[in-house]
Amino acid sequence: MAKRQSLKELQERLAQRLTAAKSEASAASWLAVEAGGQRFLLPLVQAGEIFPWSALQRVPYTKPWYAGVANLRGGLHGVVDLAGMVGRGGRSTERVTSETRLVSLHAALGVNAVLWIDRLLGLRNPSNFSSLGELPEGAPSYVSRNLLDAEGGSWLELNLQLLVDEPGFLAIAA
Repeated sequence: MAKRQSLKELQERLAQRLTAAKSEASAASWLAVEAGGQRFLLPLVQAGEIFPWSALQRVPYTKPWYAGVANLRGGLHGVVDLAGMVGRGGRSTERVTSETRLVSLHAALGVNAVLWIDRLLGLRNPSNFSSLGELPEGAPSYVSRNLLDAEGGSWLELNLQLLVDEPGFLAIAA
């Protein structure tokens, strides 16, 4: 009888944990990433697929933050170095590690582009942040907020729609 009781308790605990995990996943608002030592929040509704690092074909005479073109699932995507775009690094494959990823922009944004990030930090929701900080001086228009976590760490929220609407984003010629 004791075995049946403990099995039943185990099943109940598992059911509770599954329910909690489902509610946490649905509450997530952002994909948390790091690029150039800065932490960013990408809205899940504006982000697309996450790809492992892929070989790039360099494109001459482009801006330093435009890393090149990658063939991902048979489609050509422009690779934007997020760190370089926000002024935290330049075009350098020395930053490529086993954690380097390419995050595509959602198809609804109408741009075949991926963001080169140094590493994924998981999913975040509003309860992970305690307050708003001031935006860094000279922050681009697509940086919508600076959120502070419980430890006082700074996270820049990017509005990817504003990023692709930025005149300089599609004008990659140097």
